[in-house]
This record gives sequence, structure tokens and C-alpha cells, in this order.
Amino acid sequence: MLKVKLITVGTLKEEYLRSACAEYEKRLGAFCRLESVQLKEERLPESPSQNEIRAALDRESARIIEQIPSSAFCVALCVEGSQLSSEELAEKIDAVSLEKSEICLVIGSSYGLSDAVKQRADMRLSVSRLTFPHQLMRPILMEAIYRSFTIIAGKRYHK
Repeated sequence: MLKVKLITVGTLKEEYLRSACAEYEKRLGAFCRLESVQLKEERLPESPSQNEIRAALDRESARIIEQIPSSAFCVALCVEGSQLSSEELAEKIDAVSLEKSEICLVIGSSYGLSDAVKQRADMRLSVSRLTFPHQLMRPILMEAIYRSFTIIAGKRYHK
């Protein structure tokens, strides 16, 4: 069974978001071994400079990269990534599962990901050109992963 490791920076503050993630974690148990790693977001002042942001992202990147197994296929979520349909994401996950035993998906902090993490990634993925609150990305990604597995399995969830 494929292992899916979700590496995220920051905590979910709202109970309804934590509940949504817990529901998808339960559902995904039928299709993969899900591991969720939540890393601490660096504290920044109210109006940080670009240098302060870059330094914080660099510190976060060291902790992120430490969590990515060298043999895993790594997907970094970032605005400049490729946008895929649900079917295309399912095809990608299915193809990767034939060659790798683990996929890592990385969501950075509210300021994104450092170049080091993006360079380590095997793929860059953008969920949408729309802007969403950072807190909402985790349940959106988990839903997309769940939908991909239902497509791969030929389930009726996907329409």
C-alpha cells in the first residue's frame, strides 16, 4: 500500500478545518497509509521585510527537507506549479505508485516555500489560480488526494 506523507507548516486553528482533515484522513485509510507531519511556522513581525521572510522560509525549509525521505516522490504546492485536473492528478499518483512506495506532499507556511524545497521537489503543483486562505489548503489537498484514489479505484465518488 502506498504511503502518502503530508508535510505542512503551521497549525490549523479552526476546529471545522481540523474536523475536515480528520474525516479525509479516515477515508484515505482505505487507499493508502497516510502520515501527517505538522511543522512549526517561524514567527515574523507584523510587517516583515523580504529578508526576514526569506530567512524564515530558509529555517522552515531545513525542517521540511529533513522530513522528506530520499526515496520518496516529492510534490511541492506552490503558485508557479502545474495545475492538474482530478483525473490528471489521479494518473500521476497511480504512475508514481508503480515506481515509488512513498509520495510526500508539502504545503509551506503562509509565505510559501523556499527555493530549496521547490528544487528538492520532483513536481510542483498549484491547486488553483484563485487565492485561498492558507488554512484552507490542507483540507483542499486532502480532498484532492482522496478524490484521486477514488478515481484510481473506479469508485463512484468522482463525477
